[in-house]
Amino acid sequence: MTSKPIRKPMRNWVRIYSVAVLLAGAIVASAAALKAQSSAESISVEASPQIFATMCALDAAGFDADESTLAEMPARLALRADLLKMHGEATETLRQFYKDHALADPADTLSRYITFALVVGPPPSFQFQMDTEQLPPDVLAIEGFQKLLADFYREARLDVRWAKIEPEYGPAVERYQSSLRRIVTVTNGYLREIAKPSNGRMFTVYVEPLVGARANFRNSGDHYSIVVGTDSAARFDAIQHAYLHFMLDRLVLRYRPLVDRKRALLNVAGAAPRLPVEYHDDFVAFTDECLIKAVELRLRHLSKDQLDTSLMDADKSGFILVRPFVTQLQKFEKDEPAMTYYFPDMITGIDVDAEQKRLQSVKFAAAEAAAPTPAQSGDSDNAQPSELERWLAEGNRAIASRNTALAEATFETALGKYPDEPRAMYGLAISSVLSGNGDRAKDLFKKIVSVGNSATGTGQSGQADPSLVAWSHVYLGRIHDLEDDRDLAVSEYRAALAVDGAPEAARVAAQSGVQTAYKAAERPGENEPVR
Repeated sequence: MTSKPIRKPMRNWVRIYSVAVLLAGAIVASAAALKAQSSAESISVEASPQIFATMCALDAAGFDADESTLAEMPARLALRADLLKMHGEATETLRQFYKDHALADPADTLSRYITFALVVGPPPSFQFQMDTEQLPPDVLAIEGFQKLLADFYREARLDVRWAKIEPEYGPAVERYQSSLRRIVTVTNGYLREIAKPSNGRMFTVYVEPLVGARANFRNSGDHYSIVVGTDSAARFDAIQHAYLHFMLDRLVLRYRPLVDRKRALLNVAGAAPRLPVEYHDDFVAFTDECLIKAVELRLRHLSKDQLDTSLMDADKSGFILVRPFVTQLQKFEKDEPAMTYYFPDMITGIDVDAEQKRLQSVKFAAAEAAAPTPAQSGDSDNAQPSELERWLAEGNRAIASRNTALAEATFETALGKYPDEPRAMYGLAISSVLSGNGDRAKDLFKKIVSVGNSATGTGQSGQADPSLVAWSHVYLGRIHDLEDDRDLAVSEYRAALAVDGAPEAARVAAQSGVQTAYKAAERPGENEPVR
């Protein structure tokens, strides 16, 4: 079907993009209400000023953050660029400290600072929330950072910057709110448990996009925290895993004497080359991890063949209690008591002699070799993701600064080498909106939708993230509304609502579009050209 030409003025295209960016303001109010409700339940999703300040310090020090996660946070992206250019006594001292304490693996380096941010209080003093002797080893390894951060916080005026940027965290917080609600509902329903606010235990998801694909999970006493960046299926799994720790750790500890009766099985598991070293001498932690893995398998509703494969993989990796726990969970599912009351029976039901006999036929998998670096392997393909991510980050920075010519050129370059990359198509579509090229924007949004219908994934080349698909439907709906084609507009809005995994913000925008035709409101100065 041939699409009708866009008949509205260029400024309507600018409004479409502007409304999407300013949507964060509306979401913040909703997120605040949700946060208040979650706080009463000791389960919440938040943006943390401590983590923000810590990441700003790493920005200034030159940490290689994942800028591709900041497409919807132009002010945060611009701030990162500003911090890299900063000069001052506190900033230079901070950079030297970071250089002196950097580890070979950037993920390990980041982990130390995230742990620090989780055990300190709010700015500007960042006082530790526990005695020095109780501080985690990660934090002790960067002793002295606390004062440097406080000095840098003042020098960079991060209090003012945080006040301006905090609203941009709204959409990400809202998405994770939705994910966490599903996790809590499904997990508590399966375990037949209720998280009670009166017991002082807390579970918090902290959102900081610059941590990228890395998820950092910590628990300090009764406060369980996970810091997440990109919104993806992998992050959903990481939050669910952390929440299962929150719900089940206490049971394994409560019945430790009963658990210890099965300790002979650790001698078998310890021979598995792939079993993480932290479990070799800690049978309670090992049992806890196996129980959590077993619950995760039951929550996935696998077919018999899929379950058999997963159990075999668990055995070969050394997590030998996963299989007997799955057997016990299958009995639990047919019973009535909550897990709190059923857990002792599950432990008692594990037959050590029978398991030892079964495991005699299990051949443990060999230790996994470390992945070679591009220089070691000589494989130029290994460099492509970083090249792609650099282009995406550069294009997003150009969008943030409203440099549409540079944004279009950058995303076109990316598409020249990665023609089916949805994130590059989406960036070019937004750039086209800003430049008033309506026909190209519409075609690109349609292509993203088409890719999403054929293979929805996590944003890798050739796949479309549900967030991109949903927002593309919303933009197409708004375009059709501006073309006075209400039927097609409503069809697109409903398609956005039907996208599995669509972020809550996109759903809100789509539902609004179904109810009322999109009309960009005139605002002071909007007729002025975009600079």
